[in-house]
Amino acid sequence: MEQNESVIIVNDITKSFKVYLDKGSQLKERLLFRKRSRYEERKVLKGVSFTVKKGEAVGLIGRNGCGKSTTLKLLTRIMYPDSGSITMNGRVSSLIELGAGFHPDMSGRENIYTNAAIFGLTKKEIDARLDDIVEFSELHDFIDNPVRTYSSGMYMRLAFSVAINVDADILLIDEILAVGDANFQAKCFAKLKEIKAQGTTIVIVSHSLGQIEQICDRSIWIYDGLIRADGAPKEVDLEYLDFMSREMQNGKTAAKAEDPPPEPEKAEAPPSETENADVKKRWGNGMARITKITSYSADGKEQTVFRTGESIRFRLDYTVKEKVSDAVLGIGIFDMNGIQCYGTNTRIDRLAEFELTEDGSAEIVLEEVMLLPGEYQLDFAIETGDGIPVDYCRQAYRMEMISNTGDVGLSRIKHKWSV
Repeated sequence: MEQNESVIIVNDITKSFKVYLDKGSQLKERLLFRKRSRYEERKVLKGVSFTVKKGEAVGLIGRNGCGKSTTLKLLTRIMYPDSGSITMNGRVSSLIELGAGFHPDMSGRENIYTNAAIFGLTKKEIDARLDDIVEFSELHDFIDNPVRTYSSGMYMRLAFSVAINVDADILLIDEILAVGDANFQAKCFAKLKEIKAQGTTIVIVSHSLGQIEQICDRSIWIYDGLIRADGAPKEVDLEYLDFMSREMQNGKTAAKAEDPPPEPEKAEAPPSETENADVKKRWGNGMARITKITSYSADGKEQTVFRTGESIRFRLDYTVKEKVSDAVLGIGIFDMNGIQCYGTNTRIDRLAEFELTEDGSAEIVLEEVMLLPGEYQLDFAIETGDGIPVDYCRQAYRMEMISNTGDVGLSRIKHKWSV
């Protein structure tokens, strides 16, 4: 097969689903409440066409419900289009739903043979790949345990390890890289780049534009069941983000116009450990508590995705239970592998001493943030001047960076060449 030959041809596909408003689950309910069987026809795909060449990596992006995952399931033949046609040339391996095809009572080893056989491998071929699959999954100590005893991360490791070791011509992935620890995610990325270099065609659905830009040659933006843009990830992703930012602002404006006047606010007690759902771990003496974190672009738009080189403004809302003298506010930025990219606080910046006496907010503006594409986790903290934690919030916020540049690493360094 020649490198420029199309291995995936999607021609004008449509797909609709029946969405039942309130369907009875028992025969008695269906007889007594016949109106519960009412449904509406929802057209998810309205005529989608595209081709993917051999060795090309394509990312499908778009908001929830736009038809990305439906398109991927049609490519795997889990379901079929209402009209149009799909041509797939070559062996297909897919990671659509975590653990799909695994039997919970069978061991990891037995599921490897079953799952790989579904992908078309013979027992002899599976025997030859077994050690590689187990080694990549890092499940040596658990491979003979029933998979029902596995965590979701272990499921993902095994499923991914099988899928990338079947010598597929086409690999289809749906958000699977969002599961698992940071080190294994990095390992999966490296493996995807390796198999892509070997000529495997990849189609990936992801909400992480950083992932798309690192792996894919093309982005296809699906909006309301149609392809709105198809091109280089850096261009399509920026167009998509601009659209989503405008839509979010328009939605907020409309909501403000339609909402009734707010009721007078009631005094509330400081939030407990679990009230801030975004915070993974927190500790401190509780004299003050961070209650909300918000990020904004330079022009004041609330967003969590930024371009390399942009300025980012963070706002911290907090409540005060007991006066904090000589308070210190801090921020730390980490990549998804836990490597710290940057950190600072008001003590380092020699800000004049201040105290927290009542509920309020604070802001920090990071100017020209040169982080490269990827997802980042942020820590925020309130301390006393002598370093006693008041409220240290670990992995309290997540943001994503995209870029117009092709640099690699964590941060872009301004430079000049002289040749």
